[in-house]
Amino acid sequence: MPIYEYECCQCCARFERIVFSDDETAPECPECRSTEVRRLISAGAVRPHGIPRGAGGFTPPPSSCRKGGG
Repeated sequence: MPIYEYECCQCCARFERIVFSDDETAPECPECRSTEVRRLISAGAVRPHGIPRGAGGFTPPPSSCRKGGG
């Protein structure tokens, strides 16, 4: 059961959900209750042995969310 990260297109809130099957409908935003969300590509939780946290790791891209009607 993968955990997916989502971003709300209405209020820009980010949240995670466990997905039990591929045909599950889009989750509801916990902040504004909108179902207009998009699934984000997230970094994996595995870190190679011997590499310190934050050294050469994945930096997620900035949000494409535009608050304020833009």
